[in-house]
This record gives sequence, structure tokens and C-alpha cells, in this order.
Amino acid sequence: MTTKAKMTEAAAAINEAAAQAASKGLEQTVAGLKDGMAQATAGFETTQAKVKEGIEKAMKTTEELFAFGQGNLDAFMKSSQIWAAGMQDLSKQAAATTQANFDEAVSVFKTMSTVKSPKDAMDLQADLGRKSLEKAVAETGRLTDASLKLAEQAMAPITARVTLASEKFAKAV
Repeated sequence: MTTKAKMTEAAAAINEAAAQAASKGLEQTVAGLKDGMAQATAGFETTQAKVKEGIEKAMKTTEELFAFGQGNLDAFMKSSQIWAAGMQDLSKQAAATTQANFDEAVSVFKTMSTVKSPKDAMDLQADLGRKSLEKAVAETGRLTDASLKLAEQAMAPITARVTLASEKFAKAV
């Protein structure tokens, strides 16, 4: 074989080796790109799932906060209704007591106009004073008890919401 033929053969072998190396390098590059794309896609899907989960949690929390706020408003409204109704009842009772005291005083003064002696008038007046004081003390005690009971009833819905809030926030921590 001639030198030229050997050189041609060597050149063909080098070209073949170069073509194989280039083909192998290209295959490795394509395989690397495929792996990179697969990893990127998997990472993107994972990130997308986490973002979706975070948004769902945020929406749920927002809904819970809204519902909790609505419950607070409802409790405040119920408390206000209880307070208003109770104050109306207490006012009616106070008016009735005042009317009864006034009627009794008028009756005593009418009776005074028919007394025959100053001693009888003084006794009637003293009796009216004593009865008025006894009724005032009794009425004050009754009114105080009713006011405390009303305050307790009016605060019950709000107290329940505070208890619920402390339970919810204790779970969150």
C-alpha cells in the first residue's frame, strides 16, 4: 500500500473517529438537555404544587377569619339586643315603682287632710317616710341585682366569642 493510500486510510479513520466522537458528544449533550428539562419540569411542577397549596391555605385562613369576624359581629349584636331589652325592662320597673310611690304619697296627703290632730298628721308623715325609706332600700337592692344579672347576660355572647378565640389561637400556636 502506498503512502498516499495509507494517509487516505488514516484520514478516513480519523474522520470516522471524529464523526463518532461528535455523534457521541451530541448524544450526550441531547441526553443532558433532556435530563435538565425533565428536572426543570419536575421542579416547576413541585413549585407549582407548593404555590397552589399555599394559596389554598391562604384562602382557607381568609375564609376562617371572615367567618370569625362575622361571628364576633353577631355576638356583639346579640349582646346589644339583650342590653337594650334589659334596660327597657329596668326602666319600666323603675317607672312603675316611681308611680306606686307617687300614688302612695298622694294617698297619704289626702288622708292628712282628714286628720283631726297634729299628732295624727305627724304619725302619718313619719309612717310615709319610714315606708318610703324601706321601699327605696329594697328597690335599690332589687335594681342592683337585676342590673348585675343584665350585665352578665349581655356579656355572655361576647364572653363566648373570647373563649372561642382563645381556643382557636391556642391551637394555632
